[in-house]
Amino acid sequence: MGAALAGTAALAATAALPAHRATASPVPLDPTASPAPLPPLDPAALQAAIDDLEHPPSTAAQLRVSGAGGRWRGTSGVADLWTRRPVTAHDRVRIGSITKVFVATVVLQLVAERRIALDAPVRRYLPGLLPGRFAAVTVAHLLNHTSGLPDHVGIPDPRTAEEVFRHRFDHWTPREWVATATHGPLKFAPGTRQEYRGINYALAALIVEKATGRPYGEAVAARILRPLGLARTVVPGDDPRVHGRHVHGYLAMADGSLRDITAYDQSASRGEGDMISTTGDLDRMLAALFAGELLPPGLLRLMFTLPPGDVRMLDGSPARYSAGLQRATVNGITLWGKTGEKYGYKNAAFATRDRRLRFVLAYHPTTARDGRESQMIARVADLLTRAPGTGAPGPAADRAGG
Repeated sequence: MGAALAGTAALAATAALPAHRATASPVPLDPTASPAPLPPLDPAALQAAIDDLEHPPSTAAQLRVSGAGGRWRGTSGVADLWTRRPVTAHDRVRIGSITKVFVATVVLQLVAERRIALDAPVRRYLPGLLPGRFAAVTVAHLLNHTSGLPDHVGIPDPRTAEEVFRHRFDHWTPREWVATATHGPLKFAPGTRQEYRGINYALAALIVEKATGRPYGEAVAARILRPLGLARTVVPGDDPRVHGRHVHGYLAMADGSLRDITAYDQSASRGEGDMISTTGDLDRMLAALFAGELLPPGLLRLMFTLPPGDVRMLDGSPARYSAGLQRATVNGITLWGKTGEKYGYKNAAFATRDRRLRFVLAYHPTTARDGRESQMIARVADLLTRAPGTGAPGPAADRAGG
């Protein structure tokens, strides 16, 4: 989930939804939103962008574009190399870290209900799970990746496709997984730096469970999936398979053959990267979230608010993660959303804050994270934001992890 989104010219719960959902007023437009005009949709160029299944090497792609400039939907490739069934716009895929958008939304709904406090220590909700020396880590620090939690210790680190397959059915309980990231001191004082870490959302999902008394997936279903009619989106729990019509993921082995990696134990990604969805469902989720259907305005603003300017990523670059979303600027257009990946799956779901443009891309690289995975996202984002006649994309200005 840490692969970069490189811009071309710049890139859960038993309770019902809070009452504010039904009466939410439109969210005011972001005063900092770029006024730059968006180019008209170019269907032929968009189809060509997803038809290029060599950069990166991929088996299929789906793209859905919506907004004031129009709508477009396209697919390319096959969902199953064995049957050669063409991919369709309704096929399920693993969405990886886009799961975090759902979890953050549920946490903020519970904040609105005063069942969770953003400034409360994580240890208040999960006593005994984190050591006392981590007492300063709050719920807010988890949501915007400023917790400073240590690196994982004692987990597999596959470096080849063959090693990925050897470990694909490894199973972890939540307590076991959290324990691998509690050795040693904090990497930095909470709130002072930003480091994108899945463990933050594994803990956030556990807090949702503590607050609701049910598995986090039930909270997501009750608060987001059923109210929005996202019938093809699921939280799989301990089931390693993808059910129904779906796109298979594949990895290239050392001998060049492709092996099916679709079935995969997701326990190490629980709450931060385990969900399954479709491009249509993700588009509906993004539209509802940005329009204020899921959160009151004050809490929704947190999803579009980065940490203070003096909080930097570990490499010194500006912070780019808010509570549940990430920001990327492409050709002067600011986009908010999330990337996500699992072996054999790569996704991006982004929109402008004012909802002029929204796109969801799902495709299926066969390389084991060798740095090429984001090439298709870059092509599509450039096409959707580059003004006509401005030439080829320039150097990247914003990068955002998966």
